[in-house]
Amino acid sequence: TVAPSSSRACSDRAFPLHPQQPLRKSVGSIPTSSRARHSLSAHPVFPAAFDPCDHRRAVNMFVLPPPPRYPAGSPYHPGGFAGIVPMIETNNTISNPTGPEWQFLVGEGTYVLKEDLHLATPPPHPSEAPIVNPNPLATNPQPATAGSKLSLISLHVRPPPFIYKGPAETTLSLGGRDSSIQEHPNEARYSTEGGMSSEDGRATSNSDAPTASITLGSAPAFGEGNALLAPTPTKDVNKRKKPKNNVTKSNSSFISRVIVNESLSRRLTDRQSDGIFAFGNINRAFQWLDLSSSNKQDYLTKILFTKAHCLCHDVNKATKSASHIDVIMGFSTGEVIWWEPISQRYTRLNKNGVINNTPVSTIRWIPGSENLFLGAHMDGSLVVYDKEKDDAQFSPEEEGSSVNGSDAGDASNGIHHGNKIQIQKSVYSKNQKTNPVAAWKLSNQRINAFAFSPDNRHLAVVCEDGTLRVIDYLREELLDLFNSYYGGLTCVCWTPDGKYVLTGGQDDLISIWSLAESALVARCQGHQSWVTALAFDPWRCDDRNYRFGSVGEDGRLCLWDFGVGMLYRPKNPARQRGSVSAPPGMPQRADSVSPLGHRMRSNSGVDGDEEGDGISHPVEPRARIPMLPPVLTTVIDTHPACWLDFTEDAIITSCKSGHVRTWNRPGKGAAAAKNT
Repeated sequence: TVAPSSSRACSDRAFPLHPQQPLRKSVGSIPTSSRARHSLSAHPVFPAAFDPCDHRRAVNMFVLPPPPRYPAGSPYHPGGFAGIVPMIETNNTISNPTGPEWQFLVGEGTYVLKEDLHLATPPPHPSEAPIVNPNPLATNPQPATAGSKLSLISLHVRPPPFIYKGPAETTLSLGGRDSSIQEHPNEARYSTEGGMSSEDGRATSNSDAPTASITLGSAPAFGEGNALLAPTPTKDVNKRKKPKNNVTKSNSSFISRVIVNESLSRRLTDRQSDGIFAFGNINRAFQWLDLSSSNKQDYLTKILFTKAHCLCHDVNKATKSASHIDVIMGFSTGEVIWWEPISQRYTRLNKNGVINNTPVSTIRWIPGSENLFLGAHMDGSLVVYDKEKDDAQFSPEEEGSSVNGSDAGDASNGIHHGNKIQIQKSVYSKNQKTNPVAAWKLSNQRINAFAFSPDNRHLAVVCEDGTLRVIDYLREELLDLFNSYYGGLTCVCWTPDGKYVLTGGQDDLISIWSLAESALVARCQGHQSWVTALAFDPWRCDDRNYRFGSVGEDGRLCLWDFGVGMLYRPKNPARQRGSVSAPPGMPQRADSVSPLGHRMRSNSGVDGDEEGDGISHPVEPRARIPMLPPVLTTVIDTHPACWLDFTEDAIITSCKSGHVRTWNRPGKGAAAAKNT
């Protein structure tokens, strides 16, 4: 015990808590009453018996400092230090969680989480105006954002995991038009959104699908009849044209910073030939990753944009090689970047929104094309770009031109989307010196997603207005229009054989549409929030059975199995509870109860056509449509999930916060661990 001191001077050797209370060796030995008095000494108003000078060091010694105020002083806070946000780069991290909560059981076995790759979220750019008090109820338009999504590509060529071998007479009828699907072992390769067969047999994704159609050469190239779109012959056929600008030396205000891995050349040389490249976005950052590397968290290249957020991207399968990869990115500003990562060169298209200044929600290379790609803008437009053409101020060539419908009807919102497409510029236009190659207006509400059919002839488009449109994009012709149960449709994909289109929506349902019958054949219920992504598992599909997966904003992963024999219409649907009958005076539609493919509809009365044009179809009541349950539903993330894909060894998922999780297939864990 230290002897009491009567001195009130501040000293380094003696600083009693109180003139009458000696200093003790530990704070635990101080009497409760003394500790209470000590806590009062930190108050700005001191009791008369306290001497602030005597107690200042005691406070510093025994009272823990307050936690730092990260919201006010953190470099991630929009205000930053003195209003300036320092440029702090964070790195990706990888973890390997274990436990029963990181695995799930399906019929074929147990899927186990292999790794969790967390993409680093970049801080706001210093030039961004800080949002001092964001109001979640504000009605003013908010900047477009998207969760982390990946485009997968493998340079290795392997046979596809699934080839549809249906009967020779199988046809795909769209809008009353038949296009034969004639399979042959040497010609059957599939191309569709969301995971069908792939050239390499490993990376099957939204971006890594082969470009050949079900019947090789059955579908002509897009714009084949227009000689102005014919490719320019070159001396070296194998030499690909590169973009104009060097991204690492760019002085563009659009790009903030580019970080290239210092050992990029060595890593490209030493990597596995059958490995998977991944291109991923998170906020204003875009990364190039090697998922086959043991250090997959170390990006090969990272691009930081100034203010624009990359919302979507795709890789060209027709031009991929060990020395050339064509990547396109769509941004929240409406602009598009064509990037070749190996040479680190890029070209900026639709600069400053000269063609369309609304955000790009989805972007895809047109199957089989080396130069053309399709972008969906949030004003309801589809625009075809040529990566090698310059931009020019765009105005529709023929205002109000339409396909498959007249201009009559309710046009209060500009587009009578029930029965037509507005062709603002046709692919057969004689003006093809500059972009766009073609432009179509579908709706005044945003386009959320689109997918090309396996036969490279048709396009399925889903919109915020709750519609699914099936378009013959080679003819620029609307074939079918379906409506959701309620709310907007958010995602879409085709079955590997092109017979069905699947959509997910804001009604928390997945709908299965038969194109041969132009009808809804089943709904799938398992999510508790909006469905955000769909993909087929080609390694578990055959001639009559399909496996697909879905993720949603509820953080759930659902796996589904369905086959032709499961799709029956309930008997006596009009008498079922909750059914919706026809209005008085309107005849009921007669449907025979039979398996899919043999359903007959009467031609009397209402034949399923709202507009009388053979294109629009009414909403089917829930009582009339089979409801399929998932074979698995499990929560995989606390954040909204936004993307998934299937590879030969695993299921890969991602969420809005940047977590990319790889779930090993049953029996694949040991092999995967050996490879990495």
